[in-house]
Amino acid sequence: MSATTASENDGSGPFEVTHRLVLAIAIPMTLGFLTTPLLGLTDTAVAGRLGSADALAGMAVAAIIFDLLFGSFNFLRASTTGLVAQAFGRGDRREEQAVYWRSLTIALCSGLVLMLLSPLLLSGGLFLMAPTPEVAEVASTYFMIRVLSAPMALANYALLGFVLGRGQGTTGLLLQAIINGINIVLSITLGLGLGWGIAGIAWGTFMGETVGTLAGLAIVVSRFNRADRPSRAEIFAPARLKALFSLNRDIMIRTFVLIGAFAIMTRIGSSMGPLALAANAVLMNIFLVAGYYLDGIANAAEQLVGRAFGANFRPAFDRAVKLTLLWSLGLGVVTTGLFLIFGADIVGLLTTTESVRAEAAKYLPWAALTAITGALAFQMDGVFIGATWSSAMRNMMLLAFVGYLAALAVFVPLLGNHGLWLALNLFLAFRGIFLALRLPALAGRQFSVANRS
Repeated sequence: MSATTASENDGSGPFEVTHRLVLAIAIPMTLGFLTTPLLGLTDTAVAGRLGSADALAGMAVAAIIFDLLFGSFNFLRASTTGLVAQAFGRGDRREEQAVYWRSLTIALCSGLVLMLLSPLLLSGGLFLMAPTPEVAEVASTYFMIRVLSAPMALANYALLGFVLGRGQGTTGLLLQAIINGINIVLSITLGLGLGWGIAGIAWGTFMGETVGTLAGLAIVVSRFNRADRPSRAEIFAPARLKALFSLNRDIMIRTFVLIGAFAIMTRIGSSMGPLALAANAVLMNIFLVAGYYLDGIANAAEQLVGRAFGANFRPAFDRAVKLTLLWSLGLGVVTTGLFLIFGADIVGLLTTTESVRAEAAKYLPWAALTAITGALAFQMDGVFIGATWSSAMRNMMLLAFVGYLAALAVFVPLLGNHGLWLALNLFLAFRGIFLALRLPALAGRQFSVANRS
C-alpha cells in the first residue's frame, strides 16, 4: 500500500509523517496553551487592583482548588485524543463520532457532580489551605460562581481531545483563544469596569467556558456526516464504555501521581524556610514555560501515533516517534541554553525582592535543566496516549515515582534544596527513560497482532 492512500480517503490508511505535519499540530496548540498563563496574569492583575490583599489571596486559594479539581479530569482530553486518532487512522468515522459523544457525556455528568458536591469540595479545599476568614470569604465567592462552569469546562476537554485526535491543531487554537480571550475581556470589564470585583472575575471565567463549549459544539457537530451518525446503542455499548473507563482510570492515576510529586516538592521546599520556598516557586515558572511547547509536541505525538495505530502502518508510527523525539529534545536543549543565559533576567522580572533573586540564582541551572530531562517524558507521554497504552504509562509513572522518593531520601539530606531539584530532574528523566524502554516490545506486539488479524 502506498503512503499516499491517506489523502485519498480522508486520513485513513498509510500516510507520511513529515516535520511539517508535526509542526502543523504542535505550533497551534503551543500558541493555544500560551493563552493560559496570559489569562492567569490578567486575573491576578485585576484582583491586585481591587485594593485588597485578601482579594488577591482569596482568588489564588480558589484557583489552586480548581487546578486540582479540573486537572484531575485531564484524562478526558487525553483519552479522547488517542481513541479518536485511532478511529481517524482506520477511517472509522462512525466510531469517531461515538467516542466524541461518549466523552462529552462523561464530561457533562462529571461536571454536574462537581456542581452538586461544590459545598463539600469548597469546605475540604479551605480546610487543606487554611486561609484567614477574610481570605476564605473571598475564595468562597469566587469558587461558588466559577464551579457553575464545571460541566462546560470538562466538556471543553472532550472537545479539544476530539479536534486534536483529528489533527486539527488550528481548530484547537481557535477554541483556546475563544475561551481564554472572552475570559480575559470579561474579567477586566466585569471585575474592574463594572466594579463586580472577584465575582466579576469568576463570571468572566464562567462565560469564557460557556461560549467556548457552544462554539466548540457548533464547529465539531457541523462537520459531522449524518450518514456516519452512530446509534445510541453504539455510543453506550458496554464494551466500549468499559474500555473508555479503563483508559480514563489509568490516565487519572498517572495524573494524581504527577500532582503528588509536585506537591511533595512544595512541601519539602516549605520546610527549608520561606526564602527557599519563594525561590522554588519562581523557578518552577521556567519548568512551566518549557512545558507549554513540549506539550505541543506531545499533542502531535498523540495524534500521529494514534493515527498510525488505526491505519496499522508501522513506518508512520516509527517516523512519528522519531520526529517528535527530535523536536522535543531539540527544543529542550535550546530552552536550557536560553534559560542559562537569560535566566537571571527572567527571575528579575518575576520578583523584585533581592533576597529571593539571589536564592533563585543558586538553583537556576537545575530549573533550566528540566527542559532537557522533561523532553523525553513529555514526548513519551504523547506516544503512549496515542497508542492507548494506558496501563504501561500508569505503571511506569508509579515506578518513576518510587525512584523520585528514593532520590529525595538520599539527596535532600545531603544537598538540601540542590538535592530537591536534583530529585525532580531525576523524576522527569525516569519517566521518559522507563517509557522508552517499554516502547519496542509494546510496538512489536501491537503491529504483530494487527498484522495477524
